[in-house]
Amino acid sequence: MAFDPAAVARAFSEHRFDDALDHLAADVKWTIVGGMVLEGADAVRRTCRDTLESLRGARVEFDRSVTAAGREVVAVDTLVRYVRPDGLTAVASCTIYEFEGEKITTITSYAVEVDPDDAGAQPPPHR
Repeated sequence: MAFDPAAVARAFSEHRFDDALDHLAADVKWTIVGGMVLEGADAVRRTCRDTLESLRGARVEFDRSVTAAGREVVAVDTLVRYVRPDGLTAVASCTIYEFEGEKITTITSYAVEVDPDDAGAQPPPHR
């Protein structure tokens, strides 16, 4: 089966890290704009594990997942709702993945928390 960078990027953006982590370059750099910069595959893997741990007990609902893909660059635009016993959080994000061959070399993530009850504060649903 041919390598599909869009499928790898979508898996990462949708927290299906097991389907994506093998495609990290050893020196991958992940910039979470306004938050932090992670350097190296080990740091990215650790953050992914921490993310999954923090989501234990939460229901994760993707209202939007739109992918624009080329051979070397893929962008994934998402709107996700995290439903926990103590409440609901909605996050709109766009992550850009840069590839060299079958390896992700750079990840740039933009994310903003949005009002889950205000459709005007969210990106449009994907058709």
